[in-house]
Amino acid sequence: MNKQIRLASRPSGWVKEENFTLTEEAVGEPADGQLLVRNIFMSVDPYMRGRMNDTKSYIPPFQIGEVLQAGVVGQVVASRHPDFAEGDYVTGMLGWENFSISDGTQLRKVVAGAVPLSYYLGILGMPGMTAYIGLFTIAKAQPEDTVFVSAASGAVGSVVGQLAKIHGCYVAGCAGSDDKVALLTAEFGYDAAFNYRNSESLSASIREVCPKGIDVDFENVGGELFEAALWNMRDFGRIALCGMISSYNDEQLEPGPRGMMLIIGRRLRIQGFIVSDHPEACQEYVVKASAWLAEGKLKYQETTAEGVENAPAAFISMLTGGNVGKQIVQLADP
Repeated sequence: MNKQIRLASRPSGWVKEENFTLTEEAVGEPADGQLLVRNIFMSVDPYMRGRMNDTKSYIPPFQIGEVLQAGVVGQVVASRHPDFAEGDYVTGMLGWENFSISDGTQLRKVVAGAVPLSYYLGILGMPGMTAYIGLFTIAKAQPEDTVFVSAASGAVGSVVGQLAKIHGCYVAGCAGSDDKVALLTAEFGYDAAFNYRNSESLSASIREVCPKGIDVDFENVGGELFEAALWNMRDFGRIALCGMISSYNDEQLEPGPRGMMLIIGRRLRIQGFIVSDHPEACQEYVVKASAWLAEGKLKYQETTAEGVENAPAAFISMLTGGNVGKQIVQLADP
């Protein structure tokens, strides 16, 4: 039987377990041009919260009653597709389920054994690619720039800091606990960091860790943190808007950051971006990151939940900062 997680209802405010439902059905057989994948690891990511709303965006919303979608790494167990053979390991967008049938669209083969398979959902997957593209394609970070990263211990932020250090930048960030702050400086190479939950003044805390001001803000949080970063930007600073996780569960839209006039005076450039718009840079990153991992220049951490039935709880925990590094759900043994 194939266990599956479906969208039971659209959340109002914070996501709850009741918004999901667990179902079971027989494992299907692939038709001509299809393949059957045994899913081994799946990813839960902040962008999925937006897909739970019935709104138009860069990616279609999840539909009530349908199996949710996620980045998955799995093994082909049956194939009637000319490009995939039984035993191949693949990664791509599949379902929150133990087995998925695919026509091969957007699936790519990966090599088992070179790195743990789950890395293709994290540091060698979408989060790592996002860090690389936001930092270099969008913000055009230069050596000796001061880079500030919000949600710095998360799947994307933990990679941003390391890439910036490899590139010769000064890197500071913030996280939501003292343990995470210690991890940033001890493990991920951050020059300075602070716990935003203990900060009496976010602007002052940022000024303390970025005494020369910010050249590049890699923005993952939004809200008050984004406003505080704006006040600390240097002239001609660049802001890569990756995410706004602080507002993903808001029932009503909050006013934007105050002090927007300084964008003019300091000649700031702010740009949002979607990683899938940059396929060539993504492939460039995977080649470079694989070498950096082998050389020990990149460190990586995951938080792992077990079983598809626990995917909703893992997703909710990730939205509230319960993870360190990438949040993964293991569905089967590799």
